[in-house]
Amino acid sequence: MKALVIAPHPDDEVLGCGGTIARLAAEGHEVHLCIVTEAYEPEWSRDFILNRPKEVRRAAKIIGVKDLYFLGFPTVKIDTIPQKDLNAKLQAIFDAVKPDWFFIPHAGDCMKDHRLIHEACLVISRPHRHRCRQILAYETLSETEWGLSNVPFQPNYYVDISGFIDLKLQAFAVYESENIPAPHPRNVETLTALARKRGSEVNVMHAEAFMLVRSIY
Repeated sequence: MKALVIAPHPDDEVLGCGGTIARLAAEGHEVHLCIVTEAYEPEWSRDFILNRPKEVRRAAKIIGVKDLYFLGFPTVKIDTIPQKDLNAKLQAIFDAVKPDWFFIPHAGDCMKDHRLIHEACLVISRPHRHRCRQILAYETLSETEWGLSNVPFQPNYYVDISGFIDLKLQAFAVYESENIPAPHPRNVETLTALARKRGSEVNVMHAEAFMLVRSIY
């Protein structure tokens, strides 16, 4: 079976479902990863821009991603892109992969890129095109917990990643600029704490939590 993960920015895939990706890959499933945006000058340095895709590929290899897609839209500027252009590029990936599982950002995340990409994902995954078995929205540290108050993240689907937490953490460590010491939420310690908390909610050691958007049996 096949999974498609949509990440608005590099590292969202690891933060939200790195352990799940590793588990699916270990169980013999194909995992495809689409990175929607990229950094640009002068907001980011040339070295950072050139290094970022390398980090994505290294992290993806650690957790077992089969194929990578880079759409190249500008980071934090998704609201400047015509919706039809965003939909069309995502649609092409979705139609090519034909995923059984579709992992997307949460609708209420504080960053607008995430919200607009969530909406686009719902458009492209309408079941008259391809009947994806499950659509799952993941949480992203420093985005989901600071999200819109009227669209809370209320997990109702969990994946036991107890055997894969180390791979998740190894993949996150690749993104050196994102690993910020506590009390900032994006670091190995906080990722581990969240996985333990989510695990405790379903009586396992480590878990990742999702909101089930749609399921077709």
